[in-house]
Amino acid sequence: MHDRMTAGDVKKIQDEIEHRKLVVRKEALEDVKEARAHGDLSENFEYKAAKQYKNKNESRIRYLERLLRTAILITEEAAEGEVDINNMVTVFFLEDGFEETYKLVTTVRSNSVKARISIESPLGKAIYKHKVGDKVLVKRSDTISYLVEIKKIEPTTEEEKDEISKY
Repeated sequence: MHDRMTAGDVKKIQDEIEHRKLVVRKEALEDVKEARAHGDLSENFEYKAAKQYKNKNESRIRYLERLLRTAILITEEAAEGEVDINNMVTVFFLEDGFEETYKLVTTVRSNSVKARISIESPLGKAIYKHKVGDKVLVKRSDTISYLVEIKKIEPTTEEEKDEISKY
């Protein structure tokens, strides 16, 4: 799968890879050496735990590197009044009669608890690049769909842009 990412997402992932390679990897190797020095490896829980930690770190590095290799870089520049990455979007669910506000983000930053939906999610795909007043059909599957109306689009504030760039 090719995840769409912004330059900020790519930078965050590169920073994590660098941290894991330069800091975590050294700590994990040191932990393995120290645990190995305690003697019999067949009954040494510390050694086993240190090896597992080291392997999880290496696995995470491989995952992040693969994520970057397959990423599709996108920009955060939409036409005036269109739903874009990092916008707060209020949608009205026509069938249910209620409104919800979501922040549209890339898959790397999605978090349903914080109302951050991915542009790859059914709702995110449906509303992406649409304008206030547009009624959009959201397809969850071949048999399940619903209508939403875009009520409000709030652009990213300068404070949020600074927070995103740290991300």
